[in-house]
Amino acid sequence: MAKKKLTTAAGRPYFENEDSMTAGPRGPVLLQDYYLHEKLAHFNRERIPERIVHAKGTGAFGTFTVTGNITKYTKAKLFSKVGNKCRVLVRFSTVGGEKGSADTERDPRGFAVKFYTEDGNWDLVGNNTPVFFIKDAKKFPDFIHTQKRDPKTNLKSANMIWDYWSLNPESLHQVMILFSDRGTPDGYRFMNGYGSHTFSMYNKKNERVWVKFHFKTMQGNRTLTGPQAEELRGKDPDYAQRDLVESIEKKNFPKWKLMIQVMTDEQAGKFKWNPFDLTKVWPHKDYPLIEAGIMELNEIPSNYFAEVEQAAFAPSNTVNGIGLSPDKMLQGRILAYPDAHRYRLGANYEQIPVNRPITPVHNHQRDGFMAIDGNGGSAPNYYPNSFDDIEADREYREHPMELGSVVADYWDRNKNDNDHYSQAGALFRKVMTDRERANTIANFVASMRGITGPKRKEILIRQLDHFHKADKELAIKVAEGLGIKWPPSKK
Repeated sequence: MAKKKLTTAAGRPYFENEDSMTAGPRGPVLLQDYYLHEKLAHFNRERIPERIVHAKGTGAFGTFTVTGNITKYTKAKLFSKVGNKCRVLVRFSTVGGEKGSADTERDPRGFAVKFYTEDGNWDLVGNNTPVFFIKDAKKFPDFIHTQKRDPKTNLKSANMIWDYWSLNPESLHQVMILFSDRGTPDGYRFMNGYGSHTFSMYNKKNERVWVKFHFKTMQGNRTLTGPQAEELRGKDPDYAQRDLVESIEKKNFPKWKLMIQVMTDEQAGKFKWNPFDLTKVWPHKDYPLIEAGIMELNEIPSNYFAEVEQAAFAPSNTVNGIGLSPDKMLQGRILAYPDAHRYRLGANYEQIPVNRPITPVHNHQRDGFMAIDGNGGSAPNYYPNSFDDIEADREYREHPMELGSVVADYWDRNKNDNDHYSQAGALFRKVMTDRERANTIANFVASMRGITGPKRKEILIRQLDHFHKADKELAIKVAEGLGIKWPPSKK
């Protein structure tokens, strides 16, 4: 019997289902990749009205203060002087759970920050981990489907989760973090946050560098073991939100130190891996952390729905002096996040007070659902025109980004970029303590015991092989816990 062909919604047979079309092997992603748009746009419209991902969360306002001089890297007005301040809104969240899920689920945590700057809103939309499961946005809908509910049983499925991860070895680094104790942080105050992606900065001379952003908790890192997290799921499913609210109400204001890593173009060209790969980190010994500022959260929103549920963060919101990169996941999020907000909140979502910038907005966008700012009155709705005094300021012209290639392609042929094991193995062997390694193994075993059915052995062997390539001892111990002989005997 002939196999069914994968097609677009219009019926066109399609092959490149997991790789976005890019200019050269490292990007950026091309607008002409229409199937990337189709997958992400459809994905954003699968549920109403809660967020597709990051549905369960909490938020707080606070202040960001510049404490480090980084003007050699950026001309952003916020960082123009040590001591500069701006208001911020932070939303913490789980990723895969529904709105009523527990705060202590084993899940990455969203860590989204909106800086209300004099040059407009800057949204740094990240997680509590420096890497992610996948490196290409075209895979995102499929990945999230595996973290949600089985379309037949409407239950969470270990089969779906581990089948997908075992078929996508690039996920191993993030999976290793997730199943360590870092996968269950002790609330939101005691975890780090990361921009995760590679971004760029450029200074007054328009000299560009690549950067990664790190929020280091000043409360100290605290995590929960698997059993502790499971106990809290039943006792207090809102544990993390309660802890944040009560801490701020007691004026025990949590703080994070914002640090950056910097890489030059020359260093990027010589880096062992693709520096824009979201599944990899930049070693701190080669690219040390540089202090930029301190963020303090000191105000609970007066109305959760108005100021947290309606808050919309988008990585496309940058400011002059801070830019994007060819990171394929970032390029996909630039498209997907504003699209999700327009669907969930309406075309004018940035007119909602919590999303409104502190600087005046002048554009020629009109109409649409919930146009609540006067809709431009009698002013023209086109540009250029002879009637208003709005002009495009050359000072804010985007600095050009040099492309690595003029060849449009779908995947990276650099063999080092398919090394999914070195960093995951180093994390297990060199970073984790003996206790953390033991907990990680126990967490893997507990989760993988849930794999059932005729494909069980196939999925287990495939995933154990990934563990083996990262660290032999890890594979042996997990197999032992699952009652499987490893390495498997050769026929």
